Amino acid sequence: MQDSSAAWLDDIQWTDDGLVPAIAQDAETGDILMMAWMNRESLKLTAEEGQAVYWSRSRGKLWRKGETSGHQQVIQDIRLDCDGDVILLKVVQKGGIACHTGRRSCFYRSLTDGEWVSTDPVIRDPDAIYGKH
Repeated sequence: MQDSSAAWLDDIQWTDDGLVPAIAQDAETGDILMMAWMNRESLKLTAEEGQAVYWSRSRGKLWRKGETSGHQQVIQDIRLDCDGDVILLKVVQKGGIACHTGRRSCFYRSLTDGEWVSTDPVIRDPDAIYGKH
């Protein structure tokens, strides 16, 4: 029997592999922080726990944002686009860093004269956040 409390998940247009793209946006500034993938379980957990939980395609498992870095995303609002195939998470970004490169946003490169140019500074060295790789 299906959990009726999670029937809202059926309104989402999941990809063939059961995922949906999720965009994390700073709830206060509107800045786009990152994009990641979610499956049914991660989106349900995100709604229940009030913190972003994603699906890591590379690791093949749930990924609680900030579990290693401490840079959790506290959910303020969860929205679904008009086609039902993209999730928007309005978040408070703990520590001010969303990107594994130590920057505020994963979208730190700008196309300038045919080249990708880094425009946003590293706030904290990734080695200091995650340890040496």
